[in-house]
Amino acid sequence: MDLTPRAFFDLARSTVDTAVSVPGRVLGLLEAAEQVVRRADELVARTGRMLDDTEALVARAQVVTAAAEAVTTDAGRTARTSRELMDSYAPLAQRAHPLAQRFVDELSPHEVDAAIELVDQLPVLTKHLLEDVLPILSTLDRVGPDIHQLLEVTNDVRQAILGIPGFAFLRKRGEEKQEDD
Repeated sequence: MDLTPRAFFDLARSTVDTAVSVPGRVLGLLEAAEQVVRRADELVARTGRMLDDTEALVARAQVVTAAAEAVTTDAGRTARTSRELMDSYAPLAQRAHPLAQRFVDELSPHEVDAAIELVDQLPVLTKHLLEDVLPILSTLDRVGPDIHQLLEVTNDVRQAILGIPGFAFLRKRGEEKQEDD
């Protein structure tokens, strides 16, 4: 390649211009690269904050999920128990309904007050029943023959008194005296 001095000069100048402009362009490229790095750093920082927020949100969601699972488990258990109770007591409730309705319809406020008062006295009644009445009842089998003998003796005495001469007169006189009093 044969160059004229002018072409050589133009080529040299173009090469020098290019060589001189390279550091400026490199510097511009470095500045642009620094801006990209700064933006990347900001993006990484924002991403880190978002990741922290997301992790906190996930942790709260896990707590809420665990609580919801516990509530759901309890609700399921309660529903099963309720169903079992309903299945067990429904026939009884259906049979008792007419009786309970009659009881409620016929019960007066005065009777409710009396029933409450009676319930209040149950401890005292129970004590007397156990300590006083039941021991007496347990001896009735032994008292029965004695009462029969007493009745026989009383009947004999009555017949003996009626057999006394003049007793009818005395009895009539006693009745008259009672009427006067």
